[in-house]
Amino acid sequence: MRRRVEAELLKWKNSKNRKPLIVNGARQVGKTYILREFGEQNYKNVVYVNLETNLAVADYFGQDISPERLLRYLEVYSGEVIIPEETLIVFDEIQSCERALTSLKYFCEETPEYHIVAAGSLLGVAIHREKYSFPVGKVDTITMQPFTFEEFLWAAGEELLANEIRKHFETLEPMPEALHNKATEYYRYYLIVGGMPAAVKEFVSTNRLIGVQDIQSKILNDYLADMSKYASNSESVKIRACYQSIPAQLAKENKKFQYKVVQKGGSATIFGASIEWLNYAGVVMKCQKIEQAFEPVAVYADLSSFKLYMADTGLLVTRSGMSLQTILSAEPNLFMGAVCENYVAQALVANGHSLYYWTSEHIAELDFVIQKENQIIGIEVKRAQHVKSKSLSEFIKKYKPAYSIRFSEKNFGTADKDVKVVPLYAAFCL
Repeated sequence: MRRRVEAELLKWKNSKNRKPLIVNGARQVGKTYILREFGEQNYKNVVYVNLETNLAVADYFGQDISPERLLRYLEVYSGEVIIPEETLIVFDEIQSCERALTSLKYFCEETPEYHIVAAGSLLGVAIHREKYSFPVGKVDTITMQPFTFEEFLWAAGEELLANEIRKHFETLEPMPEALHNKATEYYRYYLIVGGMPAAVKEFVSTNRLIGVQDIQSKILNDYLADMSKYASNSESVKIRACYQSIPAQLAKENKKFQYKVVQKGGSATIFGASIEWLNYAGVVMKCQKIEQAFEPVAVYADLSSFKLYMADTGLLVTRSGMSLQTILSAEPNLFMGAVCENYVAQALVANGHSLYYWTSEHIAELDFVIQKENQIIGIEVKRAQHVKSKSLSEFIKKYKPAYSIRFSEKNFGTADKDVKVVPLYAAFCL
């Protein structure tokens, strides 16, 4: 299945200043598949090593990690001749082997002609432990996300529809009603399926939603198992509690993360480290509160106030137990607002945006605020076609941005001269 990250990988391969590449991302977002596919399509041969399951190779890194020694060993291990520029070496689950991570520094300095890619599902967690020596400045990095809605359309054979959505996003001219309805229908499918490759594959191969949630439940269980495996017993209990509280946090009218929802008497002292673990693991998205929307927006963030979204909307729907019939039929439902917000957050993060939301002295709250170059853009998310709200108006009145965006199920258009009306299905365009 085609992924946007393929273009980034090709750019890395052809770069004159190429360094060993680290591909970050949560477990099961498709890192291994895409790297092996990329290697097979762009190199004469691929040497692949999973350092979590192949302990013999991992142990070899425990000794001398000079590149020439490692290359000789990898040739014997794989039975493949490793040729500069023609062979792709893939170190999978590199977070489980500290010395392999360190070796990337020496591959960069001593043998830059070799093409080396490393992938790690919990690399963010690993490198924030003191024992790990991260090769700062000696590696390139890419963070891989779940399928975007655009990639979901590609997988479903609807590339032309994705292209039409992009065209209309640029012009804001309404889509033909038939195409608008079709895109809205696929958008609702995506809310259920989400962007985890196994779930997407199940949907596009069977053309059914039945069976998708079994796959998602297994992924959620795997995430919980990782929390036990890569954290101490006392830590893992708190991490799991924070993660499992996210649907309840988002169901509140005030979606700010509250520690007391996790546990009575909870506080940042008790659960702060657990939130960071989830963030480093890539299984949540953190949206910081700002009370001033000026450039640069990051310096106005209130680090003590934030919202947490799940990294995949399909997993949120499954974890919450929300009825699929409610999503497909667009029945009135308060939690749909949280699902739509999570979906837009996922689209923004996939396009490299940091997440912020704006509040004004408890009078107004705007779902998202992003910075594009020197522009500050306010974003309002509505779950259906009812779009009346004073928060965006308050934001515009106070900061006078060049434009703002209102996402809903309405077709493309404008509301006044400074508000772009954009269908939820077009969030991937921003």
